[in-house]
Amino acid sequence: MHEFDVIKKYFTWDNSPSDVIKSVGDDAAILEIKPDEQLVTSIDTFISGVHFPENTPVDAIGHKALAVNLSDLAAMGATPRWFTLALTLPEIDQNWLTEFSQGLQGLARQYNCFLVGGDTTRGALSITIQVMGVIEKGKALMRSGANVGDALYVTGTLGDAAIGLKTILDNLTLTDSSHTKFCQDRLNKPTPRMTESKIIRDYATACIDLSDGFFQDLGHILKASSCGAEINLAQIPLSKTLSALPIKNAMNAALSGGDDYELLFTIPKSKQQDFEKSIKNRGGGYTCIGRITDQSGCIKNELGEPISAFSDSGYNHFMGSANQKM
Repeated sequence: MHEFDVIKKYFTWDNSPSDVIKSVGDDAAILEIKPDEQLVTSIDTFISGVHFPENTPVDAIGHKALAVNLSDLAAMGATPRWFTLALTLPEIDQNWLTEFSQGLQGLARQYNCFLVGGDTTRGALSITIQVMGVIEKGKALMRSGANVGDALYVTGTLGDAAIGLKTILDNLTLTDSSHTKFCQDRLNKPTPRMTESKIIRDYATACIDLSDGFFQDLGHILKASSCGAEINLAQIPLSKTLSALPIKNAMNAALSGGDDYELLFTIPKSKQQDFEKSIKNRGGGYTCIGRITDQSGCIKNELGEPISAFSDSGYNHFMGSANQKM
């Protein structure tokens, strides 16, 4: 197939929304935003063997490549609108392209995010997605807004994806095959917390998505906000699968494993009750795990003891980590 045949067959989508003036098929896309909105954009590159195991289901590659970008928008409180795709392929494999585009398009439709352009070329498998969203002017969440006394919350459960990766790369055997599937699904098909984001953005002072490990990403908030944190380790939310593991293994995965794509955020004391009522009524899963302190950069447990075992852990794209070796 010719490059333009690939674009037309797999990446030219019907029923473009009204805010897409010009999409795939021209030199650039033309998009329209309202006068009271700001554009929020994020970009991520996926490399085979670095960001996903080489035997990852192809539809999951398409899903996750978009999901991690949508998660960034969720952390900012933005609503996704459009994305572009730069795809490098070693060869044109129509079966691969069919599955990839199905995974990509399935998630895009779920969150009303439309493909508006990109590029295809030949080379080692690489996927780069740039996602764009909008938010009301001045309403975006950032890492730098946390205040002393704010409660610290997290959505969902932590560590499942890290254990899923270990079942693939390290042949970790779980007691139940359903637990293995659950963890691998959490790794391969993460859920961007867009629903929760719409509630969180009305109450939170700071937010980040957990991509590189809980402690590493918490550190980004603490550095940007010039504050510290006290964590109740017993409140770290674990799934039934992780709760069945030795506690040291479970906590290591939860605190430094990465690839969770949950939201970590801060809520002022004065807004906690209203926030919890609002998110509970909307069905969002959340856990209060600690509070923000005035000891800049310092992370302590509920007894006031410094936590250091995991403070330097987490994924690093140029160094790797124990939980992200591919």
